[in-house]
Amino acid sequence: MQRIAVIDYGMGNLRSVAKAVEQVAPDDEVVVTNDATMLASADRLICPGQGAAADCMAALNAASLAAQIKDMVGTKPFLGICMGLQVLLTESEENNGVSCINVVPGFVKRFDNPLLDEHQVRLKVPHMGWSKVQQRNNSKMWQGIDDNARFYFAHSYYCEPDDPAQIAAVCHYGHTFAVAVQQKNLFACQFHPEKSANDGLQLLKNFTQWDGEPC
Repeated sequence: MQRIAVIDYGMGNLRSVAKAVEQVAPDDEVVVTNDATMLASADRLICPGQGAAADCMAALNAASLAAQIKDMVGTKPFLGICMGLQVLLTESEENNGVSCINVVPGFVKRFDNPLLDEHQVRLKVPHMGWSKVQQRNNSKMWQGIDDNARFYFAHSYYCEPDDPAQIAAVCHYGHTFAVAVQQKNLFACQFHPEKSANDGLQLLKNFTQWDGEPC
């Protein structure tokens, strides 16, 4: 049995993520915690999140979790979800600029205002609902998931990693942007797998079995 820790910094659908992981890994121990010792001893880490970048970073820093995440990324399989992806980048445009954890070099940008489709029709921001995800690598995290499968999104900002080779998937909404990144033992996605029906559960199951290798 392995221990899978969901990082609790007071923001995000922590319990729904934990319940989804328990569903796909019934023989594992799933804990929701901000205890540094328990996080350090966990076999796998999940960082979910939602809300404003400034609030998320303030909560992570207040609990000394930002520094611990930076130290642990690369040492064990790590999954970031939604804001749990965005806080991994260098800086976010949200809240007039917020410094993030900077384990994935790059920036978090706001969708254009107005955001237009190819027919110059205005799109709603936040980007909310089901959208196709185009896989950009052969990651083991995609096993059992068809290319262009639909996942659930809810966000007004998107990630732009410095290194295109780290982009594991993209989505098109007004323009094409990264919705999953991968480096070393880290995989992080903008969409919510815990809200994405069977394909989302498959991705979470893949994470519980992932050895951290890219392919």
